[in-house]
Amino acid sequence: MSKTAVPAGAGSVPAQAAPPQIPSATAGFRARRRRPGMYALAVALIAAGGSGGFLAFQATGERTPVLAVAKSVQAGDVIKDADLIEAQVQLDPALKPVLASDRDEIVGKRAAVALTPGSMLTQGQVTTRTLVKPGERLVGIGLKASQMPATRLSPGDKVLVVATPADGQTTVAGKDGERPEPQQIAARIVRVGEKQASTGDTVVDVAVPSQFGPALAAQAATGNVALVVDAPGES
Repeated sequence: MSKTAVPAGAGSVPAQAAPPQIPSATAGFRARRRRPGMYALAVALIAAGGSGGFLAFQATGERTPVLAVAKSVQAGDVIKDADLIEAQVQLDPALKPVLASDRDEIVGKRAAVALTPGSMLTQGQVTTRTLVKPGERLVGIGLKASQMPATRLSPGDKVLVVATPADGQTTVAGKDGERPEPQQIAARIVRVGEKQASTGDTVVDVAVPSQFGPALAAQAATGNVALVVDAPGES
C-alpha cells in the first residue's frame, strides 16, 4: 500500500485554550470566614459606642433636688413651708439654686422679690432683712389706673407721692400768679398688690421717712394722691 504523504507539521497537536479559572471551594470558605469576624468587630464597636453614650447620658442626666415656688409670694412677705415644693433638676451652679436640704433655713425668711409659682428658687430671691428700713414707715396707698404710671412698678422703685386736689377743687394761685408746687413725699416701692376686681384699685405699699408717715396715710385715705416715678439714679 502506498502511504499518503502527510504535510510537514501536520502531526503536531494544536494547543488548546486554558479553561476558565473557577474559585476553589476552599478560597470561598476562607472569604466567608473573614466576613463574620468583621461583622463581630463592627458590632463590638457599635456596642462600645452605645455604652459610652449611655454613660455620658447618665453623667449629664443626673438630677438634684432643689426648692421651687408652689404659691405666689409677694416681695417682703415671710416665706412659709407651704409656699415651697421640691423639684428635681439638672444642677447648674451658675443659677445658684437653693437645695431642697436647705428648706428649714429658707422657711421664715423673706422674699427679696416677688416669687412666681413654678419657678426655681434661687439664693438671691431670699433675704433676712425687712424691706422697711429703720427710720421708715410703711404706708399702703389705693390707686386707680389714672393715679399711677402704666409702666409696671417693682419693689425698690423710687417714686414721689404727690397730693392732688379733691374733686371740684383747684389749686389757688399766689400773688405773682404762679401756682404753688403740690405737696410731695419721696418714697420707695415695697410691694405692689393685685388689682382688685371689684374696685379696679391697686394697693401699693411704700416706705417713707417716719416723720411723713402719718401725713401720707391721711392723704392716701382721701384718695387724692398720685405716684410719679423717679428716673433711675435719682433720689
